[in-house]
Amino acid sequence: MAAMFSFDAFPRLETDRFILRKTEERDIADLYELYSDPEVVKYTPLHPLIDLDEARQEMNWHLEIFEQQVGIRWVIEDKASEKIIGTCGFLHYVKEYARTELGYDLAPAYWRCGIMSEVAVPIIAFGFNRMHLHCIEAKVDAANAASIGLLAKLGFKPASELKEYEFEKGQYIELLHFSMLRKEYRQLRFL
Repeated sequence: MAAMFSFDAFPRLETDRFILRKTEERDIADLYELYSDPEVVKYTPLHPLIDLDEARQEMNWHLEIFEQQVGIRWVIEDKASEKIIGTCGFLHYVKEYARTELGYDLAPAYWRCGIMSEVAVPIIAFGFNRMHLHCIEAKVDAANAASIGLLAKLGFKPASELKEYEFEKGQYIELLHFSMLRKEYRQLRFL
């Protein structure tokens, strides 16, 4: 069994097409492009970014959650173009319960290309194998069919409906709660 991850150095992961790494200052313009797109933030509590300072704040949030050991947010760098096209990672990590929540976003030009499936697999593996998680959860807007489909494809199971759970952009929204236990992860075919 691999040693327990200790948050001493940001983990770098790779897939065939992508590098998953720590957010850096050079990523500010790409983060701005990503999060200023209304389609990217549509099913999140975020509003589209209006300037590079807000993109810098997003980068700082990525760094802060890692420093506070409550999350890990990888940027998704396309190996061919070296462009940041999205992010994926964990938030709300609770070490004593060995539980975290998966979150992700991707620029619309890259939707329906199998990218999030490709990058989520090693991130989920990192969670169970290096962080020794017992459970990974995900909460998704009930109207976000693509995200619901992704979670099902990755092996997440519906856990509950959270009625009027969050107040976003002037209205209460329903979230669907998904989860994957360690024992369920070990039974997946894509290991």
